Amino acid sequence: MERRGVYPNIEKEIRVDSSVQTETVRPEVRPGALVGVLAFTGIVAALMQTLVVPLIGDLPKILNTSSSNASWVITATLLAGAVATPVTGRLGDMYGKRRMLLICTVPLVVGSITCAMASSLVPMIAGRALQGLGVGLIPLGISVMRDLLPPDRMHSSVAMMSASMGIGGALGLPVAAAVAENTNWRVLFWAVAVLSAVIFVLLWVVIPEVPPLGKAARFDVVGAICLGIALVSLLIAVSKGGDWGWGSTTTLGLFALAVVVLLVWAKWELSLSDPLVDLRVTARRPVLLTNLASVVVGFGMYAQSLIIPQLMQLPSETGYGLGQSMLAMGLWMAPGGLMMMLVSPIGGKLSSARGPRVTLLVGCLVIALGYGSSMFLLGSTWGLLVVVCICSTGVGFAYGAMPALIMSSVPQSETASANSVNALMRSVGTSVSAAVVGVVLAQMSVDVGGHSLPTESGFRTGLLIGCGVALVAAAIVTAIPSERKLRKAADERLMAEV
Repeated sequence: MERRGVYPNIEKEIRVDSSVQTETVRPEVRPGALVGVLAFTGIVAALMQTLVVPLIGDLPKILNTSSSNASWVITATLLAGAVATPVTGRLGDMYGKRRMLLICTVPLVVGSITCAMASSLVPMIAGRALQGLGVGLIPLGISVMRDLLPPDRMHSSVAMMSASMGIGGALGLPVAAAVAENTNWRVLFWAVAVLSAVIFVLLWVVIPEVPPLGKAARFDVVGAICLGIALVSLLIAVSKGGDWGWGSTTTLGLFALAVVVLLVWAKWELSLSDPLVDLRVTARRPVLLTNLASVVVGFGMYAQSLIIPQLMQLPSETGYGLGQSMLAMGLWMAPGGLMMMLVSPIGGKLSSARGPRVTLLVGCLVIALGYGSSMFLLGSTWGLLVVVCICSTGVGFAYGAMPALIMSSVPQSETASANSVNALMRSVGTSVSAAVVGVVLAQMSVDVGGHSLPTESGFRTGLLIGCGVALVAAAIVTAIPSERKLRKAADERLMAEV
């Protein structure tokens, strides 16, 4: 009789057939090269979120359209990424993660080329939607690490891969602003197309093929379509509710459609033996609470990314704005991404020593500290830089711990799917954050020269909301069972089975 780890560090499975010795054999890899390539892949994928921010004011003129229509250039990336993430994760578990990593780079290249050549709204939206499909690279990359890296390297490597999301977003803003100010905007998209092609080559060379661990199954097309409809309805309502009116028929109708379709989808998933998302696994307390914490952490992380850039760029004549240019603002924000990169190894070591639950708790508390400190540091660029660095440190700890918590609680054959759902939860959190902060700033604003500007009280209120949300996330984390309790429960189940 053999006992083989199916839920690493948490659960074990009894193998009754003593004549069969089954071991997981990892292909030979160079850990440093693998982590470096996957982290670079995550940074480029994250660039898509901030790539067009410096162009927002010019998009209506570039595309010969209205400001309202031009906003879909950003929304399209969000929607495509949200829908694609759980689908690519499931396909990675079924058909191989290396194959899906390579496939996900193709729309990045095609989408970037489409945007670079676009002169009207429709092709630009199509290209940005294709770019959004690349978001699935990050949870797939984290899952590959679980399959290929030795256990002693996993926590620090996962933390680095997770930090790549913040690094790409933070560094992408000043780089994109510099390019937009000093050369043709199309250069941005041609550069990303080249980087995406480089990623394809690096992934092909460095990542070995790993046979799928899950059993052969038919892909849940109905589940994917239903989840896509629900997510698109929800995110459009959240993203556009401020423009359309939160009580408008369109907004309320989309929210209602999302709820109804999600209920139908859940019933359908529970009826299948091979669903798109295994809701029974997702409902386990560690996974459920980690995903809930991810929504709240995503909210807390994104609030400062919305508020602080506005504070920096408002005219100094307001009395609280700092009058920075887009490029200068991006440079002041960039150290936040560097802080995430610097603290990710520390977070990995803390997870290895004390468990990812402790690391996630520390991250939430540090984010709350960052928001709290803003009450005393507003009024100078250096003060806001300190706030950004503190918050980014907390995000670095939290983002590295969440995938580790998920992977310690799900079968290895469902790693990519579970990580993708967790990444989706963070995206939902950021979308809700954008909506809530937008409402707060819109309600607490004044008319200056025919323009509505948020007041200092509005900014402070938004930052205090971020602090409160981070504390709520910390409270949720304390309810996640410790690794010791999970081991004890697993051992008790095994003894009962024997």
